[in-house]
Amino acid sequence: MQSPASTISLPPSDSRERARKLVLALQDEICSGLENLDEEGLFKEETWKRPEGGGGRSRVMSEGRIFEQAGVNFSEVQGEQLPPSILNQRPEAKGHPWFATGTSMVLHPRNPYLPTVHLNYRYFEAGPVWWFGGGADLTPFYPYLEDARHFHRTHKEACDQVSPELHKVFKPWCDEYFYLKHRNETRGIGGIFYDYQDGSGVLYKGQDQQGNAANISKEIGLCPKTWEELFALAKSCGQAFLPAYVPIIQKRKDLQYGERERQFQLYRRGRYVEFNLVWDRGTIFGLQTNGRTESILMSLPPLARWEYGFKASTESREALLTELFTKPQDWLNDDALEEQCQPYEAIG
Repeated sequence: MQSPASTISLPPSDSRERARKLVLALQDEICSGLENLDEEGLFKEETWKRPEGGGGRSRVMSEGRIFEQAGVNFSEVQGEQLPPSILNQRPEAKGHPWFATGTSMVLHPRNPYLPTVHLNYRYFEAGPVWWFGGGADLTPFYPYLEDARHFHRTHKEACDQVSPELHKVFKPWCDEYFYLKHRNETRGIGGIFYDYQDGSGVLYKGQDQQGNAANISKEIGLCPKTWEELFALAKSCGQAFLPAYVPIIQKRKDLQYGERERQFQLYRRGRYVEFNLVWDRGTIFGLQTNGRTESILMSLPPLARWEYGFKASTESREALLTELFTKPQDWLNDDALEEQCQPYEAIG
């Protein structure tokens, strides 16, 4: 249930420019950090214009030392007619010219022991309607419990800089959003996800009003935030990405792997493709608003495969992934996870 529009304050007069500068800065910061991490790969940049208004810059690294493919996008688009993906969620925005800006990123390392990762932070305005959204999630193929805990802990600390209530909702919301309904599994080990944060105080604005995130949000009650606080949240979480991800890569990048691990990685990448093409609202929004197709679909891995009826061998590392790491877990507080990971040497 949405709060009345009258309870939501108007954004500052320079809201669009500040949001634009924030996501541009995040793109620059992350690309620089990733080039330093890879040591060999460099991002190639393409700028593009959208006929209906706006444009962006896409940066792609291919065949780096660590990253088989890495894409980091910036976009700034506007228009007169909102797409169905927005109007279905926020019908009160109908009839207003709209503006949206954001940065999005997907990194596909070559080594199967290194996790794929996704990030997106964005801002939207249409007349009196405005909101922030975003998040980051990790998709390992051969997972380690400590990596999952580090990624979640770092993003919890980023949320806590604004309010300790936020992560309580944004973590289970991420588990809910990055979920492949047709496979009955999560895309990975999650992270944080939030959307439609407009200062009204309702933290959860997803589609499952009976789910875990919705129930926690109801227990917390209203948690109103100003435009400035939500801007600070996007900045804090965006700047948490490199500290959350880089130590994992540095720790695992020299692990040796063989054809078995590579083939399993490619098989699991197929799940990533399925989610992005079937369920991801960002992909749908981009295609419905006539965005640049190459930029929208650069989140897809350069190689993937599908295998009919595949089942991981019993008591294998592959089975650990499918049985434990594609199910929502309390990564930071459940000590029983160590007992489940220990036999596979998948803790530290």
